[in-house]
Amino acid sequence: MNEKVEEVLKLIRQGEGQFVEFKKKANHPEKIVREVVAFANSEGGHLFIGVDDNGLISGLKYPEDDEFVLTKAIQELCRPAIDFEVEILRVKDVNILYYKILEGLQKPYFSFLNKKHRYGKAFIRSADHSIQASYEVRQILKRQSKENQPFVFEDKTRELFKYFEDHPFITLSEYTQLSGLNKKLASNKLIHLALSGALKIEPKEGGDIFKPVE
Repeated sequence: MNEKVEEVLKLIRQGEGQFVEFKKKANHPEKIVREVVAFANSEGGHLFIGVDDNGLISGLKYPEDDEFVLTKAIQELCRPAIDFEVEILRVKDVNILYYKILEGLQKPYFSFLNKKHRYGKAFIRSADHSIQASYEVRQILKRQSKENQPFVFEDKTRELFKYFEDHPFITLSEYTQLSGLNKKLASNKLIHLALSGALKIEPKEGGDIFKPVE
C-alpha cells in the first residue's frame, strides 16, 4: 500500500467532519460544489467520491467519467475560481475520487446552480455540515484579510461583554434586543467586533452565534 492510499484511509477512518466530506456518487454535481465552496471559505478540506456517509468505501464504476463531470462543475459553478487537486485512487480493490480543496484567498466563494446565473450562494463548513453563510459571515470573510479594525471599548461594547459574564454566546437577534439597535446596526457592530478580534463567529444552521475571544 502506497503512502497516499494510507493517508487517504486514515482520513476516511476519521469520518465526516470539519475537514472531510463523503459522497457515494458524483450525481448532482451542482449540489456537491456547495461542499467545495464551503471548504474554500473555511480552512480547506478533503472530498471523497465513492465513499458512503458511514465511511464504507463503495467505489465508482466509471471514475474517469465522474471526475470529468465534477471537475467541470467546480470550474464552471464556483466563483471566484477555487484551487484544488484531484486524483483517482485505487483503495481496497475499488476506485474512488479524492479532491483536496485548498483554503481560498479570495473569500467569500459562491456556488451557482447554472454557469449563466448571476447570483450564487456562499457556504461555510461547520463541523460535518456545509451551511449557507449568513450576511455577517460573508462580510467577515470578505473583509478579514483586508481590514484591521480597531477595537473600541465604548458603552455598547462594555454592555455586551458584561452580558458574556453570564452567557457563553449571543445571537444577532439577542444582541439586537440587548443593545436596542436596529438589526442592521446590531449586525454591523458584531461584524466590527469580529474583525477587530474581540469576537469570534460560529456559523450554525439555526443562526450564527458570537463568542468573546479567549
